[in-house]
Amino acid sequence: MGFTPDFLDELRNRIPVSDVVGRRVKLVRKGREHNGLCPFHNEKTPSFTVNDDKGFYHCFGCGAHGDVIKFITETEGLSFPETVERLAGQAGLALPEYSPEDAQRSQKRKSLYDVMETASKYFETQLVAQAGQVGQDYLNRRGLSKATQKKFRLGFASDGRTALKDALLSRDGITEEMMIEAGLLIQPEDEGGGQKPSYDRFRHRVMFPITDRQGRVVAFGGRALRSDAKAKYLNSPETPLFHKGRLLYNLAGARKSSYDEGRVLVAEGYMDVIAMAQAGFTNAVAPLGTAVTEEQIGELWRLAPEPLMCFDGDKAGIRAAYRVAEKSLPLLKAGYSLRFVHLPTGEDPDSYINDQGTAAFRDLLDRAQPLVDILWEMKTGSVQTDTPEQQAGLEKSLSETLSDISDKTIRGYYDKAFQERLSKLLGGAFVADHSLENRAIKKNHFDSPSKAYGKKDKAAWNDTLLGVKKLRDTGIFKGQQTAVLKRERLLILTVLNHPWLLKSHHEEFATIIFESVELDKLRCEIIDVSLRESDLERKSLYAQLLKTGFGKALEVIFKQGELQAEWFAWPDAAQQDVEQGWFHVVNRYRRVSDLEKDFKAAEMELAENMTEEVFARFLALKTELENAKGNEASIDGYGTASGRKKLS
Repeated sequence: MGFTPDFLDELRNRIPVSDVVGRRVKLVRKGREHNGLCPFHNEKTPSFTVNDDKGFYHCFGCGAHGDVIKFITETEGLSFPETVERLAGQAGLALPEYSPEDAQRSQKRKSLYDVMETASKYFETQLVAQAGQVGQDYLNRRGLSKATQKKFRLGFASDGRTALKDALLSRDGITEEMMIEAGLLIQPEDEGGGQKPSYDRFRHRVMFPITDRQGRVVAFGGRALRSDAKAKYLNSPETPLFHKGRLLYNLAGARKSSYDEGRVLVAEGYMDVIAMAQAGFTNAVAPLGTAVTEEQIGELWRLAPEPLMCFDGDKAGIRAAYRVAEKSLPLLKAGYSLRFVHLPTGEDPDSYINDQGTAAFRDLLDRAQPLVDILWEMKTGSVQTDTPEQQAGLEKSLSETLSDISDKTIRGYYDKAFQERLSKLLGGAFVADHSLENRAIKKNHFDSPSKAYGKKDKAAWNDTLLGVKKLRDTGIFKGQQTAVLKRERLLILTVLNHPWLLKSHHEEFATIIFESVELDKLRCEIIDVSLRESDLERKSLYAQLLKTGFGKALEVIFKQGELQAEWFAWPDAAQQDVEQGWFHVVNRYRRVSDLEKDFKAAEMELAENMTEEVFARFLALKTELENAKGNEASIDGYGTASGRKKLS
C-alpha cells in the first residue's frame, strides 16, 4: 500500500507529536517544546525534546530523531503501513486507495498551489496600482500601514468580469479548468445545462489571502467595497486545497508568537486579526466565515492550552461566544480549556485598540473569563429563580450542560463548581451535597448496589440491569442517530427543492446545529451559493453543488425512501404548504433535540448510578422521546397522502 505525500502531511498535521509520545514518556511543557526522559536510551537527566510546531522529536543524548510516524514504528515495532493505518484511525482520516490516479491528483494539488500563489501576487500588484486606489483608500481609513498591508499580502480584485482570468491565462501552465477548481472562477450553466463563459469570483473587493499551516496560499477572502454587494465578505468555496472548517486565518503567522507567549487570541474576522497584529498582538487568528468548529478548537489547543476568545461585544458576538463554549464541552481534557475576553457593547478588538490603546487591550486580555464563568452566565443570565419550578428548571439546564462534558473527571469539577454557585444564588435553598450530575439524588445513595436498593437482594439489582440491557437491544441508542440523520436530510431536501425559502428563512437554516459533518458541509455550501445568487433556481443550485463535489450526498438524500412521504419537501408542493411543512420540521427538530439531550443525560446517569428512581425517569424520557420521533411527520396530516388532499 502506498500513501501520497499530501495524505501523510495531513496525518502529521492532525496528530501532535506530543500526544503520541506523551503516552510513553512523561513530558513537561517548556515554552514551545516538551521535555522528558528519552525512551531510546537510559538517562537520568532529560535530554529528549518534542516540538509540535515543527512536528518532530529529538534526543540530544543519543541522537534519536523523527516524526509521529517514526516514533510508533521505532517504539512498537509496527510496519510503516500498520502505523499509518493506526494513526489515520485516530485522526479520523479514511485510508486512500493509492493508484496512478492518486499520483496525478497529488501533482495536480501542487499545480493548484502555484495557481493560488500567482493569483495572490496578481492581487497584490493591483492594490498598489492606480486601479486599486479605492482599495488603498479603504485600508488607509481602517488605519492599516503599508508595512502591515505587505506583511499580510493584502490585494485588490478589480471590477472587470474576467480581469483575473485574462491575467492568469497569459501565464504558462495555468488553465481555465485549474482556476475553476481552485475556486477563482465561477462556471455558470444555461437553462439547457450547457456551460456559459466563466468569470472571476472576486470583483471590486479588497483581497485577504488565506494560507495553510505551511504558509501556502490556499484560498481568499474578499471584502466588498460597494454598499449594495450581496455579501460583505466572500470566501473561496471548498476546494482540494481549502477546507474552511479545518483552517484558521493567520495560523501560520501566529504560530511562533503563540508558542512564545503561551496563549493565542481568537477574533471574529480578518480585519480584527490584522489590526491586533499591527498593534503588537501577533498571536491572533480567526475562523473563516463560520462558527468555530471542533477541528479548529483542536488546532487552537496545539498553539496554547487556553485560547482567548475575543469576540465582538454585540449580541452576535455574545451568541458566537456561547456557541463555541457549548461546542467545546465534549472536547475538554485535563489542562485544556477556553477563556473569553469581555469586550464592551458595540466594540470589536480593532475599534477597542484604536480607541483605548494597546495597554488597555492587554489589560482586557489579562482579565479574560474562564469557560466555567461563561457557561454559568449562559444558564443564569436571564433566568428567574423565584419559584421552586424555576429553580428546578435551572437545575435541569445545568445538568444538561454537565452531560455534554465527556471527560468524567472534568465533569465532576464542573458539577462541584455549579453546586457552589447555585447554593449562593438560591440563598441556601439548594442542598450543598446535591449532585447536579446525578439529578437531585444524593451521592452517598449510590456507593453500592446494596445501598442503592436498601434491603433488596442482588436478584432485584440484576433484574434492573437486565432491563437496561433489553432497552439497549431495542436499538433506541442507535436509533437516535438514524432519526437525527433523517431530520437533517429532510431539512436539506426541502431547501434543495425550494431554494426560495432562504430569502425569508435564511437564519433558521444557518443556525440549526447539524450533527452530521457531511450534511453540515453541504448546508454551508448551499448558504454560500445563496449569497452569490439573489434569484436561486433549483436546477442551478443542484448543478453548482454537483460541481463542488456533493454529488454522492445529493444522491443519498434524493433516494431516501423514508423521505418520499414528506411530500411538502418535493418540487410539486404549493408554496404555502412548503412553508408550513418547513416550520413544522424546524420546530419538531428543536423539540426532539431538547428531548435527546435530556435522554443523553439520563442515560449517563443510569450508567453510573443505578436506582429505581433513575431507571423510572430514564424510561419516562425514553417514552417521551419515542413519541416525539413518531409524531415528527404527523401534524395536520403531513407526510400522508390523505394529508396532502386535506391541505391542497
